This record gives sequence, structure tokens and C-alpha cells, in this order.
Amino acid sequence: MTTYADIPKPIRSGIVIVDPERGTPQRIIVLQFNPDTLERSIAPQQAGGEGDGGGGGSGGGDRNEALRLKGPAQESWKFTAEIDSTDQLDVAAPDGIHPQLATLEMLVQPTTAQLRAASHLSKKGTIEISPIEMPLTLFTWGSKRVMPVRLTELSVNESAFDVNLNPMRASLSIGMKVLTVSDLPAGHKGAELYLAHLAQKERLAGLAQGGSLGQLGLRGSDIGMGSV
Repeated sequence: MTTYADIPKPIRSGIVIVDPERGTPQRIIVLQFNPDTLERSIAPQQAGGEGDGGGGGSGGGDRNEALRLKGPAQESWKFTAEIDSTDQLDVAAPDGIHPQLATLEMLVQPTTAQLRAASHLSKKGTIEISPIEMPLTLFTWGSKRVMPVRLTELSVNESAFDVNLNPMRASLSIGMKVLTVSDLPAGHKGAELYLAHLAQKERLAGLAQGGSLGQLGLRGSDIGMGSV
């Protein structure tokens, strides 16, 4: 007989902030609820396509480059995260879900210390101030999907408030771009993590059972392979 205690506790998805130098976690954000759906977009980086300056062919690309790739595909994710203080009342009081929202919002904001430092350099007459570098951010969806990402969208819809106007419930639309070796400098910890993520895909693809030409209603001769 299976009891409630025997049912495995679901793994949560989340975000891990990593020190890019040491590779050690600085902060772990566990999503309160796993999103019901994920929208993923994968765009191949084709060589010689439109916009790449290739010549020849009606599509503006070089026909010799038709099967070549410039680098890893560009992958983006979109999902909706829910935060509801009624599930953790002790955490919500007295600030509602302000802390949880602020933690996510700081993923796309520089700190006050970084802004003050940039302002100080500007006042000293520094001609060129380097853009502020954010920590390495990883998105995790179970052990088979751990990838470096950059948040590209964060839209917050707050729907309930306490007597002090602290938000008690919110829905967040989160968009992120998977960072590849094309986006990060060589030797960067994020580049290594991306290669591990890609290797995981390769391993899983190798587990898929292949089909046969017969299932497609074809013979080897139909695709120039002779009879098989």
C-alpha cells in the first residue's frame, strides 16, 4: 500500500546566482510553484544566410554554406511564476512578498554600490566607464536542465494587497536567453556550464530510439541509397 509519505516530493525549479570566478553559489532562488508550462524557442545560427552578407541563391545566402552553422543555436525560455503569501504566511509578514519580488528584480538591476562607483569614476573624469557586470545566473529545471542565462523580460502582475499595501500575491512573466560559448569569453565558468548543458542534450538524444525508412513508406533507393 502506497502512503502519502511514500510519494516523492517534487523537485523545484529555480535560479542560482554563481560567483563567475570561483563557481560557487552566492544565492539560490527556489520558485514557490513550478510553472505549469514552458515556452522554448530555438533559432539555429546558420552560416551564409540572409543578413550574413553571403552571395548567391534566391534566399541571399551562399549555397556552399547551406548546411553549415556559425555556432550554437540561440535558445530562449518563457514561463509564468506564481508567488502567493497564503502558502507561507510566516514568511510574508510584515512585508508581504516584497522580499521575493525584490530578489527577482535585482537579477536585472545593478546594485547601489556599483552605481555609486560608476558615478565616482565619472566625476573623476574617466572617459570610458565599462558596463556593469552582473553575476552569473543559472536557471535550473531538474538535474537535466542547468544552464547559464540572462534575464530578458520580467513583468509583474500584483493581484492582492494587505492593509499596508504590501503585495500578497503576484504572477511574473519571466523571459530568459540561454548564454552559449558565443556569448561568453573563453574560459568563463558560464561557457563551461553551457557545454555541460549541451553535452546533456547530446546524451539524451543518443537515448532516443531511431525509426526506419519503412515506417515512412520509403526504401533506400528512394533517397539515393540503393536497395536495403
